[in-house]
Amino acid sequence: MNTAYLDMIQGKNPGVTPVWYMRQAGRSQAEYRKIKEKYTLFEITKEPELCARVTELPVKEYGVDAAILYKDIMSPMTGMNIHVDIKPGVGPVFSTPIQSMADVERLDPFDPTKVDYIAKTIRLLTTGMLDVPLIGFCGAPFTIASYLIEGGPTKNYNKTRGMLIGAPRVWDALMTKLADMSIAYLSMQADAGADALQIFDSWVGAVNAEQYKQGIYPHVERIIKTVKAKYPSLPIAMNGVGTDHLVSIWSHLPLDVIAFDWRSCINMAYERGVTQTIQGNLDPAYLYADEKTLAREVDRILLDGIRYGRHIFNLGHGVFPEADPKKLHWLTDYVHERSRELWAQEG
Repeated sequence: MNTAYLDMIQGKNPGVTPVWYMRQAGRSQAEYRKIKEKYTLFEITKEPELCARVTELPVKEYGVDAAILYKDIMSPMTGMNIHVDIKPGVGPVFSTPIQSMADVERLDPFDPTKVDYIAKTIRLLTTGMLDVPLIGFCGAPFTIASYLIEGGPTKNYNKTRGMLIGAPRVWDALMTKLADMSIAYLSMQADAGADALQIFDSWVGAVNAEQYKQGIYPHVERIIKTVKAKYPSLPIAMNGVGTDHLVSIWSHLPLDVIAFDWRSCINMAYERGVTQTIQGNLDPAYLYADEKTLAREVDRILLDGIRYGRHIFNLGHGVFPEADPKKLHWLTDYVHERSRELWAQEG
């Protein structure tokens, strides 16, 4: 087992910077595109053998140090009897958006048996299929709520922020139900054998720090503290986009890893109260650049991470569909080789 990812989180310097990529399993891979010609995303996730194969693809193709379970943040909605469509080019779409307390009260509690195929996939992957740690994950309450309230993807989150500000009782009730779901869903993945967990609050950067503290932080804190109490040795990471203003707030949560996007400076982490392992933070736009330009930026990130002391290399957001798999393979090799040199020099 390649344990570099877990070793780094635990403060055991593996002498190399571990690397994996957000959305590493999927759209940029030729083999995945062939699979998608026959199956939808949700159809793949409901077939454990097929889903495990897709999850494993980037480990074999790129040589990354961790796998992340292939599924969507909307996958647990089935466990709450919420119907969601993934529309190509659009994203998750709900026909009946949540607008009132009555809508919230109609939401069923999460039933993990309705998504037991996810647990089966994890067991397949962690009982001999993978030689790297497996990361399970969930969408955070705000991000899930944004889809439920808006009816689908949005650029401004006006209705979501409007409920947070203008209907706090409804908002709190919805957050409570989604936090309950997150706890049960993450626990199911932990019980099935996931080696680490990540919470994706992809769109929470739409709110300011005060709104986050008042209406979101208590629910996220409850999720993390509850899961940590049940699985104290299981690492938990927080990830968002455009969340530089929330980094200092996240540093107070009992997290093991905080993901930085490219707007956050790793070399400023200590000044902002961060002591957790940092994950990130290459701007995915650099995947369009030539190798010399890309290597120069990677060197800067690696050096900042090594001087900080606990760093997992990743993109500041996900792999985009047109990314060249050969470049991702090259990048993985470069991170491994260059970081070994830098750890030896700086260590």
